[in-house]
Amino acid sequence: MFNEESVGDLAAAIRKVYPGFDIQAFTDSVFDDRWEARELKQRMRHITTVLGKSLPADYRAALAILQQAMPRLGGYGFAKMVFPDYVEVHGLDDWEASMHALEAFTQEASAEFAIRPFIVRFPERTMAQMLVWTEHEHPEVRRLATEGCRPRLPWGIALPALKADPSPILPILEGLKEDESESVRRSVANNLNDISKDHPEVVIEVLRRWQAGETDGDQNKVRWITGHALRALLKAGQPEALELLGYPRDPAIQVRHVRVDPEMVPMGGKVTLSFDIESTSDQPQNLMVDYVVYSMKANGTLTPKVWKLTKKTLQPGQVLQVTKAHSFAPVTTRRYYPGEHAIQPQINGRRFERVPFVLR
Repeated sequence: MFNEESVGDLAAAIRKVYPGFDIQAFTDSVFDDRWEARELKQRMRHITTVLGKSLPADYRAALAILQQAMPRLGGYGFAKMVFPDYVEVHGLDDWEASMHALEAFTQEASAEFAIRPFIVRFPERTMAQMLVWTEHEHPEVRRLATEGCRPRLPWGIALPALKADPSPILPILEGLKEDESESVRRSVANNLNDISKDHPEVVIEVLRRWQAGETDGDQNKVRWITGHALRALLKAGQPEALELLGYPRDPAIQVRHVRVDPEMVPMGGKVTLSFDIESTSDQPQNLMVDYVVYSMKANGTLTPKVWKLTKKTLQPGQVLQVTKAHSFAPVTTRRYYPGEHAIQPQINGRRFERVPFVLR
């Protein structure tokens, strides 16, 4: 995404509106002897740093050039992230100009990372601005209002104050929960999912209130947000989260014939879990069926991880046969260690018989 073509087009777009811009000096400085060793965001920040030395020293004058140049980059996507990154690096001492710039830039390249240092330095003022943005006509500006203040935004700098107290976020989410844009509603759900990892009770209370206020017009939107926002709590088997989605915390069921095959699994192989679920109720029951794998770690301890399996409505007396193969093929995000492991069903957050097996 950051290469000779995209950087060259960026330089050409700036030169069109700023004739004094030295394209050759800029590109020579960008593609220095450390360029190939830089990762994605390091390349973006390096370009931003070089831009700071190539544009006018006056911040507002530089912003005016960038705002005219950005539309000239046409169909570029992530490569335009340099523009909000410029504001993040150079604009903290001019809050007002920076807010106007981020509002404009985010419509073409998300400013979700760039806004975060402003939240840290000017929390009340910036969060008030983001609340104003919830009523903006452009969906990407409305999305910035919620995505930018996610307490645990991947790749984003930490927001310790909002992790400790998410209450300043809640009015923003309130204003966007019925937004017409799916990407905005998804951001609302992701923000709630972040909050749930530190304050599950806050998220449960908010979603209960939203569901209680449902009308025919917003019912599906609120229900979708509820399911997406509770991802972490559902995996953890949190009873209140399950009940919000219609899954009883103690279903009337019996789980039988829990088996694992084979009992000795080669590294890179698969293990198959199978079991039967029998309803003992005279009413239909909604079941969220998951399974838990206890993996051996380097220090010899077993660590559980919940994996999603299926959602079913079990009729009175019905028996559901469940079979699931779990792979131990190598992946970059996980390392396996030989030794005794275990696996067990989890249904509506309740865990059943745990069966050991050996990974060799």
